[in-house]
Amino acid sequence: MKKPDKKTVAGYVKEAAVWVIGCLLYSTAVNGFALPNSIAQSGMTGASVILHKLFGWPIGLVGFALNIPLLILMYIFISRGSLLKTLIVSAILSGALDFMTWMFANHIPVYQGNPILAALICGVLQGAGLGIIMTTNATSGGTDIIGRLVHKAVPYITVGKVVMAADAIIVIAYMIVFRSFESGLYAIIVAFVSSRVIDSLLYGMANGKMLMIFTEKADEIANAIISSSRRGVSILPAVGAYTRDNKNLLICVARKNEISGLLKTVRSIDNETFIIVSEANEVLGKGFKKSI
Repeated sequence: MKKPDKKTVAGYVKEAAVWVIGCLLYSTAVNGFALPNSIAQSGMTGASVILHKLFGWPIGLVGFALNIPLLILMYIFISRGSLLKTLIVSAILSGALDFMTWMFANHIPVYQGNPILAALICGVLQGAGLGIIMTTNATSGGTDIIGRLVHKAVPYITVGKVVMAADAIIVIAYMIVFRSFESGLYAIIVAFVSSRVIDSLLYGMANGKMLMIFTEKADEIANAIISSSRRGVSILPAVGAYTRDNKNLLICVARKNEISGLLKTVRSIDNETFIIVSEANEVLGKGFKKSI
């Protein structure tokens, strides 16, 4: 059997380190900010906290146990490729949750204060933890697997809708068990902040805007953009469907903070040009993100 080279081993170690850090951040959010302020949790963590409240079972261990049947179903019906990563991350998260429970109970003071502030910090930490885990194309499992299983069985139901429904059911159950309506409202704040942080980590460095410029002064505008911003420009021939005028379409991708300057440059040359500015959620290439 061929031995893995040093680069491969280094890659495995790096991924493992990322998973540990991500799980510790997530666990800190749960034990240090969410639970002390009665903020509902979604996913398998929320289900684990409910069972902990009812029976006193360890949060992390219960979460891992709940993931086992889902992982088996994932192995049978979906894919074996990402199963190992999901299993490892789920195990690390289980240990991290119980470890941080012990740390906050014995060595680290929890935050008990403004619940909105606690929800914001919880969202940031959870988003950061899950985000850096996702950068390695890994997941902690849970409702994500449920979503993929339902989508495979009923293709017209999207994964996102299933995950949202499952998380909503768990949050509602959390509110009933803990007898707190506000805990569910704070959970909405956590989910929103967490999703924004995840998006920033996964796509933030590559986010940009795309300019589509219809003009008769293509060469002049392209040269001005290149000289003023050092952004590349593509020129395509275009014909107006209504006027049948021959024009050119310039396509330029830039960072958000560069758009205002580029628009001024274009308008200074052709004030009558037609411009479309759209979102470019992920940009790969020189000047942006080099690889996926």
